[in-house]
Amino acid sequence: MSKVAVVFWSGTGNTEIMANAVKEGAVGAGADVTIFGCEFAAGNVAEFDAIAFGCPAMGAEVLEESEFEPMFSAVENSLSGKKVALFGSYGWGDGQWMREWEARTSGTGAQILGIVMANSAPDDSVLEECKVLGATLAK
Repeated sequence: MSKVAVVFWSGTGNTEIMANAVKEGAVGAGADVTIFGCEFAAGNVAEFDAIAFGCPAMGAEVLEESEFEPMFSAVENSLSGKKVALFGSYGWGDGQWMREWEARTSGTGAQILGIVMANSAPDDSVLEECKVLGATLAK
C-alpha cells in the first residue's frame, strides 16, 4: 500500500476543498493517506512514497509566504526521487506561480505526476481532476 501525504495551506477554503478531493482519490485507489496543514509537514515528508502539495497563488503570484513557503523550502531538499503533485487556486493572473513552482519542484529531482489549478473556487471538473491526481499518486 502506497503512503501518500496531502500537504496544503488554504486562506479562503478553495485549496482545502481541492486537498480533500486529492485525498478522496488516493484513498479510493487504495493508498494510506495522511492530510496535513503545512505547519505539521516539515519533519514528516520523508516517510511518504508520494506527496501532493497544495497552495494558492498569493500577492504577485507567489506561494503563501508566512507558512507554506518556509515549510516548502525546508522540505524541498528531501523531494529527490519522490512522486509529487501540485495543486492550488488563483484569482488573478495566468498561473505563473504554478509554472514557477513546477520548475522549482522539478529542479529538486522530484517526479511530478500532475498539476491541477482552479481559477477561484474549484468546480466539479476541477474536483474530478483532483481525485484523478490523488489516484495517480496512489499507484
